[in-house]
Amino acid sequence: MTDFNPSTEDFAALLEESFVQNDLYEGAVVKGTVVAIEKDLAVIDVGLKVEGRVPLKEFGAKGRDGEMGVGTEVEVYLERVENALGEAVLSREKARREESWVRLEVAFEANEKVNGQIFNQVKGGFTVDLDGAVAFLPRSQVDIRPVRDVTPLMHTPQPFQILKMDKRRGNIVVSRRVVLEETRAEQRSELVQSLEEGHTVEGVVKNITDYGAFVDLGGIDGLLHVTDIAWRRINHPSEVLTIGQTVKVQIIRVNQETHRISLGMKQLETDPWDGIEAKYPIEAKFTGRVTNITDYGAFVELEPGIEGLIHVSEMSWTKKNVHPGKIVSTSQEVEVMILEVDPVKRRISLGLKQTLQNPWDAFAEQFPVGTNVEGEVKNKTEFGLFIGLDGDVDGMVHLSDLDWNRPGEQVIEEYKKGDMVKAVVLDVDVDKERISLGIKQLTGDPMETGAGGELRKNSVVTCEVTEIKDGGLDVKIADSDLTAFIRRADLSRDREEQRPERYSVGDKFDARITQFDKKTRRVTVSIKALEIAEEKEAVAQYGSSDSGASLGDILGAALKQQSDD
Repeated sequence: MTDFNPSTEDFAALLEESFVQNDLYEGAVVKGTVVAIEKDLAVIDVGLKVEGRVPLKEFGAKGRDGEMGVGTEVEVYLERVENALGEAVLSREKARREESWVRLEVAFEANEKVNGQIFNQVKGGFTVDLDGAVAFLPRSQVDIRPVRDVTPLMHTPQPFQILKMDKRRGNIVVSRRVVLEETRAEQRSELVQSLEEGHTVEGVVKNITDYGAFVDLGGIDGLLHVTDIAWRRINHPSEVLTIGQTVKVQIIRVNQETHRISLGMKQLETDPWDGIEAKYPIEAKFTGRVTNITDYGAFVELEPGIEGLIHVSEMSWTKKNVHPGKIVSTSQEVEVMILEVDPVKRRISLGLKQTLQNPWDAFAEQFPVGTNVEGEVKNKTEFGLFIGLDGDVDGMVHLSDLDWNRPGEQVIEEYKKGDMVKAVVLDVDVDKERISLGIKQLTGDPMETGAGGELRKNSVVTCEVTEIKDGGLDVKIADSDLTAFIRRADLSRDREEQRPERYSVGDKFDARITQFDKKTRRVTVSIKALEIAEEKEAVAQYGSSDSGASLGDILGAALKQQSDD
């Protein structure tokens, strides 16, 4: 045998080969052969100068059942080429994990599902065994809906979808929910395609909301809207349905794209609106129950599924601008009249006031035109007084009907709310719901009655001063209720005597009527006109001034004749 004396270069090459060998195998899965079985350990040769030992339990069923023997080829993970004991450090468990990572990466890239088992609960979720690799399953990804008890899902093989992988950090995040959603979507699609509008199916009430109920049709939910539960009014679905209840429904609409299904229960019953016009003729009276009250009226159920609306304007003859809730109450039985039926829009207009006597008709019968009435002043407006009358109706006294002589704007200030007044019925318009009253008509027209009825233009009357003004005098005509105003220029023929201050309140004198218009109710009197008329009459009777007699002589003769008479 030849002696081998390695040189320095040989040692360097051997050392380099050793480093290359270490880099090639450590941290990788390698193939080996079982060379011996020592109690619960398998001695494995992986082609190194030393063997390694691996517990039989890491080989799973093979190791437990004694199937492992000398000569069996296995794959193990090489952690270290040689430890302090001079053995290779091997692991079957880590080899399985590495193999799993390789398979999982392929599945992740291909967006394929992988199988695993939930085996432990941790903060925020669960851990899943993916054939050696441990993944994290967030609680939100366990199911489509929150799951309170996960026990039935533990240690059960099931598919998962990989959401995220980070080999450097050893992190894998999986989802069971994604798998369920995909499966459910496929089932929904198949189920939706099998559903046809108009078909009747059975389902279970799954959830109830304010606007309806969701019904499980065996893998897909349909919406049963509150308006499609029954023909009658339902305020909330819980009045009719309970969660878990089995119901028969009709498929109303199916949207193949969105998979939305609309269901109906009332469609399985006879439509009560069929032949509605014959059942509820116009102007016929029926008794119903108030089901709902709004700002604009009240809904009345005439029969299950048939409701009509009493508009606020048809609720009372006299109560205007009053909320319907102050006239009727929910569940109250009321008699109504059919005003209109629209089978196309499925609407019935009802009237409540039409079942009662029109108070204006009743008033017209009891208080014909010309009748005296008495009532309370309800309101004052710029155009008159409103008087409350029998039958809860109001009548109006226009400004022009307050007084014969004075302006209405002045007279109305003498009245206040709550005053009891008497008036005369002037007109009753039943259609327009108006009653016209007059206060001045309680007394006769001073231009038509008493001495006023005999007065004419150019009549000579006795006047009494009632007020002295800068522009003239306010006077009252004797033996009548007529008043007049004498202008300063009409106080005398003589300009120097045209002074209102010459008179005092209560003074009486004669004057001549220069205007008497019954239409405009204007009466004008003049002292000057009377003086001129008397002068003309004296001249005509006792001679003219051209005969040589002075005007004073003529007037003197006339006055003497009057005194002699």
